[in-house]
Amino acid sequence: MPHLELGLDTFGDVTRGADGALLPLAQVIRDVVAQAVLADTCGVDFIGLGEHHRPDFAISAPDVVLAAIAAGTQRIRLGSAVTVLSSDDPIRVFQRFSTLDALSHGRAEVILGRGSFTESFPLFGLPLSQYETLFSEKLDLFAALLAPGPVRWTGTIRPPLDAQGVYPEIERGTLKTWIGVGGTPDSVVRAARYGLPLMLAIIGGDPRRFRPHADLYRRALAQFGKPALPIGVHSPGYVAETDDAAREEMFGDYKAMRDRIGAERGWPPMARDEFDREVEHGSLYVGGPETVARKIAATATALGIDRFDLKYSAGPLPHDRLMRCIELYGTKVIPMVRDLIG
Repeated sequence: MPHLELGLDTFGDVTRGADGALLPLAQVIRDVVAQAVLADTCGVDFIGLGEHHRPDFAISAPDVVLAAIAAGTQRIRLGSAVTVLSSDDPIRVFQRFSTLDALSHGRAEVILGRGSFTESFPLFGLPLSQYETLFSEKLDLFAALLAPGPVRWTGTIRPPLDAQGVYPEIERGTLKTWIGVGGTPDSVVRAARYGLPLMLAIIGGDPRRFRPHADLYRRALAQFGKPALPIGVHSPGYVAETDDAAREEMFGDYKAMRDRIGAERGWPPMARDEFDREVEHGSLYVGGPETVARKIAATATALGIDRFDLKYSAGPLPHDRLMRCIELYGTKVIPMVRDLIG
């Protein structure tokens, strides 16, 4: 297995303060910066920030928060998780992340996706009826921006570009760009067609069921004449000193988040036995350091992946617990995973 990168993701979930009340979004954003700085010092390879436009997640402009993180870190790579390309301007996305790349001395990445929420469409005046066209054409334009030199592109959603310069350019190499997918075969093949790394969002069920998607991606790369490219996995989890402590500390806040979103989508409330099944057999990486390390190593081996990102925030789970989770992940889990797969 190639070197496995181990990262962290957060959506800037709005957390509880010491008095039990939800914190202001501004404080949550400042806390996310502190969490990323700690991750850098603890040896975490990557920090990804999700983009949302709703009151339970504080981060709507990941690149701005990442720029603040860049100023306080030295080595950790910085990216989105994900950037909702369908409702953004591909040129502005490229410019923002190429600027981040300059500020961070080449540490920027971007994960492009559709997102799992649709609030950004009415917010930015975009019709949901064009959901597929907007993503497809904007991804095509973004792929053109990654090639060196002036940009030439033609589509239906905006006027064409004919030898247009886009600045700032990436200082060295190219901007590392992933395609985030939820597991549809068409999305997997599309990532391969563009020759971009694949990030699988696995948020429920046995992660081994995604092996066919990983194999499909590798076959598609070969058929398109592309070189082997990284595959990553994004999954939720939480690390505490012991297995029992991790479950008890996470369950209530994870359930609060899950039930709030579920009420919007017609899901029943989450019961404790469902949570425990996901921890034991599914895609919740919850437990003491050894338990989480063994589960990550098993997924990495089963899918042959190059990166694993733990989505460590979970609803109102407080900042101090998130900080302890990050410390244990960086100082305990990551070394154990590397030993297990080494």
